[in-house]
Amino acid sequence: MKGLVLSGGYGTRLRPLTHTGPKQLIPIANKPNILYCIEDLIDAGITDIGIILGNVMPEKVQEFLGDGSKFGAKFTYIVQGEPKGIAHAVNCAKEFMGKDPFIVYLGDNLLKNGIKAISEKMTNEDADCIISLMPVKEPQRYGIAELSEDGKSVLRTVEKPKEPKSNLAVIGANVFNSNFFEVYPKLKPSWRNEMEVLDTIMLLLQERCRLSSHDLVAVVKGLVILWAGTP
Repeated sequence: MKGLVLSGGYGTRLRPLTHTGPKQLIPIANKPNILYCIEDLIDAGITDIGIILGNVMPEKVQEFLGDGSKFGAKFTYIVQGEPKGIAHAVNCAKEFMGKDPFIVYLGDNLLKNGIKAISEKMTNEDADCIISLMPVKEPQRYGIAELSEDGKSVLRTVEKPKEPKSNLAVIGANVFNSNFFEVYPKLKPSWRNEMEVLDTIMLLLQERCRLSSHDLVAVVKGLVILWAGTP
């Protein structure tokens, strides 16, 4: 399994901190945020990692991370340039991923329990996608998953809905296989004019991908839904 860390975006909501560099390099407890993501991936046994670069001083990310050898990993840098959505960023890594399953980790996220359990589910359940969910207080600010009444089926995923029907946010660590790149050409820009990863997940649902099962997670149409800890 490979890893993909997204370090693009403008970070406008974190200004003035992001006037001098990418938001992923903002220190948390004296450590740049992106380093927590890298350490989580390595802890999960993932050392072949792609780094998506945006157009906000990407050289600072490369200077800090290097080639990955000092972390016991191998980094491949992939230029997205102008941010056009998470799904677009992932698709930029199509050649790097090849046929391998991969975990997409947003470089400005910090997850309390890491991502090891998520990658293990992908391997053990032979699923097409795993999305991580957690309840939030203001669901209209997040990408939201809507479940069936019994909580066992995913009905749809919506990016920042004005009238959310769920408080379950899709957090920034999700696993895909090469089916992602098969459905991506069918994707259309959202109302935000971005290629949304949640819309890609909806396409996977519609394609009726492989089923899997596990007594600790809900499984529907190839998607394993993992209830994550507090980020």
